[in-house]
Amino acid sequence: MSRLAALFPGQGSQAVGMAKAFYDASPAAKAVLDDAEEALPGLLELMWEGPADALQLTENQQPALVAAGVAAFAAWREAGGETPAFAGALQLRDALPLVRKRGQYMQRAVPEGEGAMAAVLKTEREAVEAVLAATDGVVEIANLNSPGQIVISGAAAP
Repeated sequence: MSRLAALFPGQGSQAVGMAKAFYDASPAAKAVLDDAEEALPGLLELMWEGPADALQLTENQQPALVAAGVAAFAAWREAGGETPAFAGALQLRDALPLVRKRGQYMQRAVPEGEGAMAAVLKTEREAVEAVLAATDGVVEIANLNSPGQIVISGAAAP
C-alpha cells in the first residue's frame, strides 16, 4: 500500500498565470484544467489573465488553487509519479463548485478589509497563545498547519 500523500499550497500562493505552463506542457494537466473550466466557466481566464484583485478573492482563489494543484498532480502522474493511497475520492468537477461555495461563505463571514490572517513561523503554540491573550481586539489561532506554522486571524488593524 502506498504511503504517499499529495499536499497542495493554500491561500496566498495564487498568482496570475498560475498553471498555464502545466496546461501547455502536459496533456493530463490540460484535461484537468479543461474540466475545471467546464465546472466553473471563466476560471482559466481569471487564473491566467487576472485581474489579480479578483483572483485574490477567497471565492476565486480557492477553486483556482484546487484546479492548479490537481493539474500539477496530473502532470506528475503522467510523468510516472506514484498514486497516493486515497486518491480519487471526489471528482474535480464536483469539488470545484463546493470549494467556490465555501469561499463565498468565508468571504461573506468577514467583509473585505475587516479581517486579516497571518502565518506565525517557528514559534511554539503556547507562546502564540500567550501573545494573543495579551493582545487587544479580536485575534485567535485559526489553524495549526504544522508544529512550526500556526495561522492566526482576527480583525484587521484600522
